[in-house]
Amino acid sequence: MLDVRRLRLLRELAHRGTIAAVAEALSFSASAVSQQLSVLEREAGVPLLERTGRRVVLTPAGQNLVRHAEAVLERLEQAGAELAGARQGLTGPLRIGTYPSAARAIIPATLLALARAHPGLEPMVTEVDPAAVAAALRAGELDVALVHEYDFVPRGAEPGLAGEAVFTEAMYLAALDGPRTVAGHRDSPWITAPPGTLCHSMAVRACQAAGFTPRVRHQIDDFATVLALVAAGQGVALVPQLGTADPPPNVRLTRLPMARRTGTAYRSGARAHPAVLAFTTALRSALPPELRPDGPGLRPDRPGLPPDRSESV
Repeated sequence: MLDVRRLRLLRELAHRGTIAAVAEALSFSASAVSQQLSVLEREAGVPLLERTGRRVVLTPAGQNLVRHAEAVLERLEQAGAELAGARQGLTGPLRIGTYPSAARAIIPATLLALARAHPGLEPMVTEVDPAAVAAALRAGELDVALVHEYDFVPRGAEPGLAGEAVFTEAMYLAALDGPRTVAGHRDSPWITAPPGTLCHSMAVRACQAAGFTPRVRHQIDDFATVLALVAAGQGVALVPQLGTADPPPNVRLTRLPMARRTGTAYRSGARAHPAVLAFTTALRSALPPELRPDGPGLRPDRPGLPPDRSESV
């Protein structure tokens, strides 16, 4: 009989690429992970791994077993969801991942709605870049998370994960003056998020789509600080709607034909888990009117924003 815990290790190896990365993610020693995978190979009766120097790759049999492991783990999530639904009331921790601008603008109201509906739940919020969410969910470090994607940085399908769309934001060019398009700022210094984040990739690819590579002066992972630097004449930036609250008065925000889309993510099979459903319901109820599917949308007279002028990239 194959051990589910060892199957999980093999699945993590398939996604993370090295035994060291699996060990770090799951708080094991590398030798312990290696030993458990060796036991799994003996249980399977066929080689699952090939070692080439310091690297380990999955054999065709190992890759096939990972596909079965994904199905097994999904069914276990479904079983856990059904058991949770049979209990009276929701209790215990709910580990929530979110990105910074949503943590500031939406999560507090979401937690209030969640507390009113399910006082026994103990939400635990962690800021995490969407690029790191999949690994955290598969490792069991998070139960549900908010993830986003941009027009220039679509989010690919992640094995073992599922989710649903929640809201869409407009993107704005933040500048003091000058052109109202990305292309018009090919010679301007740029302020972006740090490399490795989706926000950084979005800014770079938007500029590349406009025909140039941005000259990055500052790398800041907080949109309020980004706007403050724009106000200080340090460069221009691309900012999503949630990051435009209370902009400095001298910063001009021009709406662009680009969008950022946010959704929930959770482990496959967990969609019907009562805690995940409760979080999604609370989240939708906490959205500001302009982000709701049936709301008024972006308005020219939205407080804190200048007249809504849409321009080409």
